[in-house]
Amino acid sequence: MPSLKEIKTRIESVNSTRKITSAMKMVASSKLHHAQTAIQSMLPYENLLEHILKSFLLTVPEAWNELKSERQVKKVALVVYTSNSSLCGGFNNNIIKMLGLAIDDYKARGIDDIIVYPIGRKVEEYVVKQGLTKAGSYLELVDKPNSAGCAAIAKELRDKFIAHEIDKVEIIYHHFKSAGSQILTRKTYLPIDLSTESIGNENDRDLSGNTTTAKAQEYLKKRKLEEEREKAEAKPLNDNFIVEPDLNAVLGILIPKQLNLQLYTALLDSNASEHAARMVAMQTATDNANDLLRGLNLQYNKSRQQAITNELLDIVGGSSNR
Repeated sequence: MPSLKEIKTRIESVNSTRKITSAMKMVASSKLHHAQTAIQSMLPYENLLEHILKSFLLTVPEAWNELKSERQVKKVALVVYTSNSSLCGGFNNNIIKMLGLAIDDYKARGIDDIIVYPIGRKVEEYVVKQGLTKAGSYLELVDKPNSAGCAAIAKELRDKFIAHEIDKVEIIYHHFKSAGSQILTRKTYLPIDLSTESIGNENDRDLSGNTTTAKAQEYLKKRKLEEEREKAEAKPLNDNFIVEPDLNAVLGILIPKQLNLQLYTALLDSNASEHAARMVAMQTATDNANDLLRGLNLQYNKSRQQAITNELLDIVGGSSNR
């Protein structure tokens, strides 16, 4: 049985760890709020751009663009998003696992020419360790998300796709749905999917708070039902566009913008998901520390009481012997 001093030392150690995890949870919560604000600021532009672009294609389905042409896949690029740091639960491991499955899937189909764009230190370390082809290093994008960096990657991918240096591009990231739910996503980036059926599929984010419990999320969903009904009853945009100089020229500008925005949206989603995952992990660690402290305090009090009882027995026994 451990001594009182050993138990007391362990209590102090757990208490110090609990303070650290609690502080890290608060920091992650603050960063999550900033990440949610960034997504919220970007959404109106994203929604309107997607609506205009796909409305064009619905109006003139014969419009052609070289970025949407299907071809035999021989060379593949994977854009993968992770974090630069740890302590965020299974956030990074899930992405790396999906990356491994994607590579195995392509190799099983006889496609070995795979290049990875690692956005995040964790995936970059994995790529180097596995001896995979790496396109570059983009660590600064994770720490300071910006659209210019994503636009540079998007331009490189477009140029390679048009030049037939790459036949298909996929992105792997966590889609931020809410503070308690991040969806592991793998989707095709190029050739671009311009079907109108997919409009608004990813506009299911809860950006109103950082609650992680199921009850709190259910309450927020019920509270938003009325707002969703109002949105459903809203009048659609006027899709009777006048296009000048011609549709293909306009698409030549809009499609690259849409591709830039897809990478930037995935980056913001991944950034928010990282902070949400870290917040949940630190909250869990803090709760575990609290449970451990309760057990240690109980053990300490029992041992202390036992020590007092033994001392009293020794005193009474000594008095009796006299």
